[in-house]
Amino acid sequence: MAVSDAGPLIHLAEIDSLELLSTFDTLLVPETVYREVKAGGVPNGLADLSYGLVEADERRIEAEELDAGERAAIAVAKERGVVLLSDDLAARKAASDAGVEVHGTIGIIALGYSRGLLDRDEAVSRMRALQRETSLFVTEAVVERGIRMLDEQ
Repeated sequence: MAVSDAGPLIHLAEIDSLELLSTFDTLLVPETVYREVKAGGVPNGLADLSYGLVEADERRIEAEELDAGERAAIAVAKERGVVLLSDDLAARKAASDAGVEVHGTIGIIALGYSRGLLDRDEAVSRMRALQRETSLFVTEAVVERGIRMLDEQ
């Protein structure tokens, strides 16, 4: 089970890979996050995903550097003891500090590979596409670390 903030939903949609979120038995999306994503235009493929909209009290997370969606996703992850999906460094740190396990979009692609949804070449291609074709800032070092994760599985 996992809860996502807006980042992975947007970035996976940018490379036509939202189906990788189906690797989670249950995907939760806080209503605040859904409104954020919807404001930018609902990504193609989101309607095909199975996810549950959940209410969250983002005020429970005191981190003024985070937006409401990131705080809501962290609150849900902490409350339900589930994995947080986020690419935002400040959100990842706040979640880790709160004892929440966090994975980013590179990790979602690696999970898709480990579950047999992608072969190695396709996983590498999608990791590199994140860097070249999306609004996500990903360094070469992060992509290379993701590729090493594939080789270690």
